[in-house]
Amino acid sequence: MNAVTHLNDLSLRLLGRAFDQLDAEERRVVEAIAARAPSSRDAADIEDAQASYGDRLADKVAAVGGSWGFIIVFSLVLFGWMLLNSEVLERWSLAFDPYPFIFLNLMLSTLAAVQAPIIMMSQNRQSAKDRLTASVDYEINLRAELEIMRLHEKLDQMRVNDLAAKIDELCARMEAKG
Repeated sequence: MNAVTHLNDLSLRLLGRAFDQLDAEERRVVEAIAARAPSSRDAADIEDAQASYGDRLADKVAAVGGSWGFIIVFSLVLFGWMLLNSEVLERWSLAFDPYPFIFLNLMLSTLAAVQAPIIMMSQNRQSAKDRLTASVDYEINLRAELEIMRLHEKLDQMRVNDLAAKIDELCARMEAKG
């Protein structure tokens, strides 16, 4: 029996559909069962291998920008900027951004305009990771379910063989008595 016929038979027996009618995840599971190979994969490793430099950078920026450390340091910088330009440098008329801090507002707007799309890119990447994880989980669950079904078939076959042997033994005893 060639490999294609074996995959088709296995697919029909386990899933009730021909191999060419299965989706990609189901095909991988049937192929793994046929090859008696493990089907588990680490979704994080797969996603990291496919990630571009920009994807990894977006994740790092989102990790830093979404941390309490960033919020605290950024608050201290803002407070320092305002204190410096309102009290300290104002005494010597050296304040480069006096109240109402127009340059500071420009910097904050620029930061928000750049940081928001980067965080959104990271969220999109996280969504893709979640979809991949769900797909891998589905494959593993399907594989486990199919393997359990195969074990039940083997147990049922063992029971049938055992019962047939007992019936044959009883028939032989009856013939010996008769």
